[in-house]
Amino acid sequence: MKIIADENLAFTDYFFAEFGGIEHKAGRALTHEDVQDAEALLVRSVTKVNSALIQQTALKFVGSATIGTDHLDIPALEAQGIVWSNAAGCNAQAVAEYVITALIKLKPELIDANEQFTLGVIGLGNVGSRLAAMAKLLGWNVIGYDPFVCREHIEQVELNELLKTADAISIHVPLTKTSLHPTFHLIDSMALSQMKPEAILINSARGPVVAEADLMDDIQKTQRKVVLDVFEHEPEISEALLNLITVVTPHIAGYSLEGKARGTQMIYDAFCKAFEKTSDKQFETQLPVCDALFEHQPLKTVLKQHLHEIYDIARDDANLRACVKDGKVEQKAFDYLRKTYPLRREWAAHGGPKA
Repeated sequence: MKIIADENLAFTDYFFAEFGGIEHKAGRALTHEDVQDAEALLVRSVTKVNSALIQQTALKFVGSATIGTDHLDIPALEAQGIVWSNAAGCNAQAVAEYVITALIKLKPELIDANEQFTLGVIGLGNVGSRLAAMAKLLGWNVIGYDPFVCREHIEQVELNELLKTADAISIHVPLTKTSLHPTFHLIDSMALSQMKPEAILINSARGPVVAEADLMDDIQKTQRKVVLDVFEHEPEISEALLNLITVVTPHIAGYSLEGKARGTQMIYDAFCKAFEKTSDKQFETQLPVCDALFEHQPLKTVLKQHLHEIYDIARDDANLRACVKDGKVEQKAFDYLRKTYPLRREWAAHGGPKA
């Protein structure tokens, strides 16, 4: 069996080598010719899996080691009888920890803010609900908005109330344009005008959920602190935008070693089911042991002392800004940052909590 795999997927050889030959490719540059005689295709969100890529191929399985599916043309896959799978929730813990790290980086005093600080979470799926649970471990007040789910342990409010009330807002929704509640440009000039000027905005979901031009206008008026891991026109990112954003990172919020490995594990399990193979491998066996920083220490104490050591978000910010040339981020440099990213470890690897 021939298997084509994005070169940035973790542990593909460990999980898939026994089934056939694996060819590792740059995901953004995959062509129809690359996959024409492959039976399995393993991708990330940078690969647009559409009719042009998959038509008249030998493909029987497409696995995306990502939470989202907006890069997959699901009707086209199903029309050709190709089994597909994604990895919903694989990096939810990593993204939750990213958001908390960003907030504490911007305002270290939030570690001790308790219920005086209100975090608004838009989207209460795998990531949003995980973030809410982690925030509550810090004693923060949490409110959430999601028209599709009801989470009994989260106070859910209407979007307008969340926008007006929250001291920080973190977005965790898929990108949709045609559903009953579309998320494209969900955060536009009207939404931003409802937020308190001092309220922090964090987007680690999908870039076009936030209207970039409206956001830039808002920051110039309010001096709002904003954290962006995703961008509306990614990988086209302007220097003008970067100059306005407080913290920027190159679409790596979910890039923990555990998250990456878990994503590959999930599509491995789906692959085994599709091809009627035995699924008997676990990603945990491949992970190195970390220092037990959280052992016998309260969560807040460890975060005060070791958060920079666990994840240096300022390094990611500086590295992305260093990719600017001629007024914008170079696409090759952006992709290289992601390809060579030193995968951080989740708090649990250090003996810490997970939701």
